[in-house]
Amino acid sequence: MRWLPGIDVDRAELRTTLAYQFTGAFSAGLEYNPLADDLGVIANWRFVEETETTPAWMLGTSSDRIGTPSGRSVYLTAAKSLEAWLDLPVAPYAGVAYGEYDDEFVGIGGLAIAWGSEWSSLHLYDGHNFHTVVERAFDDQTLGLVLAQQDEDWTLGLSWTLSFASPWANE
Repeated sequence: MRWLPGIDVDRAELRTTLAYQFTGAFSAGLEYNPLADDLGVIANWRFVEETETTPAWMLGTSSDRIGTPSGRSVYLTAAKSLEAWLDLPVAPYAGVAYGEYDDEFVGIGGLAIAWGSEWSSLHLYDGHNFHTVVERAFDDQTLGLVLAQQDEDWTLGLSWTLSFASPWANE
């Protein structure tokens, strides 16, 4: 769940998702933005595993970028942990996304940082704006502080994630 109070697009203010990890490389689910009554499919497929020397490659879909009132997006990204090379817990990613709202392809990218076993941050560019999420993990829950840019405006919000194991996980 993500809450960005004060952002001027209903769909972006409150976002909820329910996803299932079908395999280690594929997850899918639903995204519901209740203030805009917007429901859509989300999915992420890591079709190339990361190795010591090559990045992982992912293909996915979700709602279009933060701040758009409608539309879906499809993205292709490559991500690589640089910790073994730099002795720093950083993992950049870069790729391309097609956004239905603007009907355009844009370059996207970001940097994930693991500040320790419980703290992490994600700094991303969605092709139009920058966003940062700083998170703290507590067992099966994660709380986050979100700073989202929309053109000249910045909105501060919260995120909350609850993870649980499938009752069929060990079958």
